[in-house]
Amino acid sequence: MIAEFKNEAFINFSLPENTKAMETALVRISSQKGGHYPLVIGGEKINTQSFITSVNPSDFKEIIGTTASANVELAEKAVQAALAAFADWQYVSPQERARYLFKAAAIMRRKKFEFSAWLVEEAGKNWAEADADTAEAIDFLEYYAQQMPKFAAGMTVVPSAGEQNECFYIPLGVGLIVPPWNFPLAILTGMTAAAIVTGNTVIMKPASTTPVIAAKLMELWEEASLPPGVVNFLPGSGGVIGDYLVSHPKIRFINFTGSKEVGLRINKLAAGVSPGQKWIKRVVAEMGGKDAIIVDSEAELEDAANGIVSSAFGFQGQKCSACSRVIIVKDVYEEIVAKVIAKTKALTLGPASDPAVNLGPVIDKNAYDKILEYIEIGRKEGRIVAGGAKGAETGYFIEPTVIADVLPNARIAQEEIFGPVVALIKAEDFEQAIAIANDTEYGLTGAVYSQNRAKLEKARREFHVGNLYLNRKCTGALVGVHPFGGFNMSGTDSKAGGSDYLLFFLQAKSVAEKL
Repeated sequence: MIAEFKNEAFINFSLPENTKAMETALVRISSQKGGHYPLVIGGEKINTQSFITSVNPSDFKEIIGTTASANVELAEKAVQAALAAFADWQYVSPQERARYLFKAAAIMRRKKFEFSAWLVEEAGKNWAEADADTAEAIDFLEYYAQQMPKFAAGMTVVPSAGEQNECFYIPLGVGLIVPPWNFPLAILTGMTAAAIVTGNTVIMKPASTTPVIAAKLMELWEEASLPPGVVNFLPGSGGVIGDYLVSHPKIRFINFTGSKEVGLRINKLAAGVSPGQKWIKRVVAEMGGKDAIIVDSEAELEDAANGIVSSAFGFQGQKCSACSRVIIVKDVYEEIVAKVIAKTKALTLGPASDPAVNLGPVIDKNAYDKILEYIEIGRKEGRIVAGGAKGAETGYFIEPTVIADVLPNARIAQEEIFGPVVALIKAEDFEQAIAIANDTEYGLTGAVYSQNRAKLEKARREFHVGNLYLNRKCTGALVGVHPFGGFNMSGTDSKAGGSDYLLFFLQAKSVAEKL
């Protein structure tokens, strides 16, 4: 019997035994740094002359590891391997497919500290953020495995005299998984698990900044004895193999999480029909946001300030759900600004492996340069009241930056920065605050702090985001609890971790037999 789903508990690092376990895991993986990971296509390990190098963003002189890098020929080989595996995998019972996910979850739980240690070193996550990433990965495995029997039962149909009727779900085929670097374990695991538990086979093309964590996930699938070819590990340059795979006539769907620009390009390419293609490709996309927290004049201000700082600077603001705009009703504007400044200045910036650190590095030089450029734009568009400078130059460190007195139409109030930068905007009243919040091309997450029930109800109706939080921060969605996905340019509103998510990887087949 399948147990009721329950979210994986977070590690309490205030307990000495947990601190020691994490320190031990960091030491253990240090001996593996610099290792090399091949492609895995149909169970075959393949090395290439070109490779991807992953560096530690806390110390960019340190190499975390390298992976092989695929070319078009190897991408084609991966498609063919996935097609061959699909021939059998589509007919494996849903219950058996679910058991592979349960097994993978059990292995990951046993290696929880080790996976989190890799997230600290390769992604620059502090201990708590790394643990949350690993816990979410376990949740996705457990949750989708538990959801599968519901879809295996098929769709309820109305009886018709003289006929036997049924409508059941079948998989789509071969899919391409394109995950982001910011949740390189959780999101990659969830995207892949949903696709394979529904009977599809996939090509996993990890982000080039965090390929080692993806390689570790591939090792986990192998340890769980997943049949060869069901998941194929294919690191490589998006420019070299990305367009080829998205446009391939045998790719049935693309599951993507990342930037708006890349997501729109994938959607456009996937809409084309290549010679030999028999279907309209399905694109499942989550493309980021410009998320706002509204602080009403009737809010609990201390709670609001805590939620702002946590949402804006958790994992250095490198979450698609991160708060990058705070819209404050004028009556409490100065008080909120003062509280946010004080709490921001209390944060500690440094190497992610240091348990005392709140903020680690941003992911790479491209992000580092882009964020610093936006901070300079912010100097002209507002008033920097905290941060605004580089940290230690041994890694990609940027101080958490608060920019006050920003106009709603300013660039830093409209464009996704994806870093530790938050813009503070003054609103005349709650009505205007809602209007400002909605005045963006995105619609992923948002939060409202108010003790006025009528205003909270107005936000429920009118704040147009896929994930709205009332009197709490706008980050930290839990699998099964907060189905996650946004509106507008934030994506296709595919609710990851929701009870209908698996439908994106299935198609319904109705069969009627005359008796």
